[in-house]
Amino acid sequence: MIDRRLLLGLVSALPLAAPALANGGRFAVSFTPAEWKRRLGPDAYAVLREEATERPFTSPLNSEKRAGTFVCRGCGQALFSSAHKFDSGTGWPSFWQPISKAAIATTEDRSYFMLRTEVHCSRCGGHQGHVFDDGPRPTGLRYCINGLSLSFVPGKSA
Repeated sequence: MIDRRLLLGLVSALPLAAPALANGGRFAVSFTPAEWKRRLGPDAYAVLREEATERPFTSPLNSEKRAGTFVCRGCGQALFSSAHKFDSGTGWPSFWQPISKAAIATTEDRSYFMLRTEVHCSRCGGHQGHVFDDGPRPTGLRYCINGLSLSFVPGKSA
């Protein structure tokens, strides 16, 4: 049997998702960490700039059903249309495609003993969530996005 303290020590020593893209890249929209914290607040900052994940089923955007556009909370770039949103049952807002391929960037995420594809805003580098290949037709993709990384703009969907 493994000693629990030893196991906790090993897990805490593992590298988590490195916020290299959000904090280290060159983007059209860029601020100092202090300015990002002031603009976003602590919870959104942790998700967008440090690649944290919000708790499932906590975002009011899960139940958002109006026509409109979901934009990056960091820079306002349009990322997802309400026409592409679906209820995945996972606890996070989910979409089967972004507004455009140019709106997002992806990177390989090898944290937590998994291989995933991480989704970032292409304009500010803000962490949005992950994309998986278990979504609905026509793409078969599920963009599993943190509600804290988005703002919703009601109106005609893009």
